[in-house]
Amino acid sequence: MTDTHTAYTDTDTLIRVLDAAETMPAAARLRARSYQLLRLPPGATVVDVGCGTARAVAELAEHGARAIGVDLDPAMLAAARRRFPDIDVRAADATELPLGDAQAHGYRADKVYHVLPDPHAALAEARRILIPGGRIVLLGQDWDTIVIDSDQPELTRHIVHARADTIPHPRIARAYRNLLLDAGFHDVDIEVHTAIFTDATMQPILVGHATAARQTGAITGDEADNWISEQTRRAQDDRLLVAIPMFLAAATR
Repeated sequence: MTDTHTAYTDTDTLIRVLDAAETMPAAARLRARSYQLLRLPPGATVVDVGCGTARAVAELAEHGARAIGVDLDPAMLAAARRRFPDIDVRAADATELPLGDAQAHGYRADKVYHVLPDPHAALAEARRILIPGGRIVLLGQDWDTIVIDSDQPELTRHIVHARADTIPHPRIARAYRNLLLDAGFHDVDIEVHTAIFTDATMQPILVGHATAARQTGAITGDEADNWISEQTRRAQDDRLLVAIPMFLAAATR
């Protein structure tokens, strides 16, 4: 469950884009860091909220956890079950998780909170299902500070900000620490990791950015086409650069 979905009309395209990004070594290292911050004992129950195709659920299970993935997208859940037939994934909302009170040792949400209708309610639900001393880890990008190299810097700024404005909570990742403190969590730690892309992996997302900016009226159709053409040339000439700040927050129930 990720806002990237809003840039695509079919889930298959979204899954291909996510696969390309998530298989990069830096993305694997960031996931591994999120697992480390959960501090799960062997056999512990952990829920991955907005699990998508459940790569993290499968990896957590490989580490010996009793991992449960939840998502609202039936196509994502179907893809998860095809890829990982033995994992536990369920259709559920972030504010109505399929666990009883104090049943989970860990809670993880990756690139999810910026699209939730009520992030505060989701955090209250996280507290409900976590045991005392249980760990929560939130991971997500700041949509308003994505860096894209371009010969058209002013237009690029318009595109980045216009795309961010189409997202319910584009800057929520920078607020993770305060959200967790306000929700009653403690021992809150925050890290920022930069995801850097220099190949065509990000091309569909860049097209989605320009398309969204054009649809909102922030830029013209010609501006969108020219900007997309420039980024396409950069990708073809090995001159693309996209940098995305990823905020990683961890806290204790």
